[in-house]
Amino acid sequence: MEGQFMQTSNVQSSSQSSRFADCLLGWFDVFGRHDLPWQHPKSPYSVWVSEIMLQQTQVQTVISYFERFMLAFPTVQDLAAASQDDVLSHWAGLGYYARGRNLHKAARIIISEHDGEFPSHFDEIVSLPGIGRSTAAAILSIAFKQKYAILDGNVKRVLSRYDAIDQWPGEKQTEAKLWHRAEVLMQTERADDYTQAIMDLGATICRRSKPLCAECPVKAGCQALKADKVGAYPVSKPKTEKPTRQVVMLLALDGEQIFLQKRPQTGIWGGLWSLPQFDNEAQLSAVLPQTGEQSVLETLPEFKHSFTHYHLIIQPRMVEADAKAWALAGQWMNLSQALEMGLPAPIRKLIEKTESKHVKNGQLCKNG
Repeated sequence: MEGQFMQTSNVQSSSQSSRFADCLLGWFDVFGRHDLPWQHPKSPYSVWVSEIMLQQTQVQTVISYFERFMLAFPTVQDLAAASQDDVLSHWAGLGYYARGRNLHKAARIIISEHDGEFPSHFDEIVSLPGIGRSTAAAILSIAFKQKYAILDGNVKRVLSRYDAIDQWPGEKQTEAKLWHRAEVLMQTERADDYTQAIMDLGATICRRSKPLCAECPVKAGCQALKADKVGAYPVSKPKTEKPTRQVVMLLALDGEQIFLQKRPQTGIWGGLWSLPQFDNEAQLSAVLPQTGEQSVLETLPEFKHSFTHYHLIIQPRMVEADAKAWALAGQWMNLSQALEMGLPAPIRKLIEKTESKHVKNGQLCKNG
């Protein structure tokens, strides 16, 4: 394999950059991933949906979500016509929910401003909600076969190792350097295959941990491998301690009903349904009805949910309530209906655990 995909170490010239692309594509034709669901058919709509889902999420996780999503919304017209609640219910568990909201917004813009046809020009694509430079380039190269280089996490890792770049890739000047290298190395007319190939290389060979350097088609030019320092690249982001935030959440149940509130469009879990949230116990006590059984709270075990920038400690409190006398703004719904809504993953698990516990005990709250 090494002889088949060999290249010289000097990659600065156009000819050497062409060798990088040739070696990469030769490997991709034999070992690349050719059976991903968004590759058949390789339409702008399916590529767009998959690229948005693949932001911050691994391929194996995305596959089942993508298949269910496309069954529910097979065309951009279907997606635009759906409610945000319906869209987010199919996104729930995938995380980074702004992606789902922006996908829905963009679909409606495509209908209203592009006659239902996905745009094929960079400026038009990058102006859509939730689409940045790399995602726009991926759509253009994969779906429209236009020569636009991408720079997602996989590509940053490949290029950081290939050139042994000694700076964190997220630093502005370093990222600019990586963009230049990504464009220089894309010396091929097979734009769609090249884009998929370099993503596959990062995902399956040049992995974050335990990279398979012996199987790499461009190993001859890899500066990190030559220095025997592959594990040192890409350079890690300077460490900062994640802050921790604590919140109290109210699990209010009336028989087979649970009380939920829809979260604001901005912020964490935007647009999803969740439990009422409070900064502390005093804030919760201030809004609860102060009569009868509604003032009796059961303390459930707290748990931690981590976001990119902080840890959230959730302290659940359960109350048996009377839906007819309930004062908070929100909506009561059956537990089965609630579990079909767009719920944050940790809240879904909490509700499922609570439902299972009460069913096992032969009762569902006070009226079971």
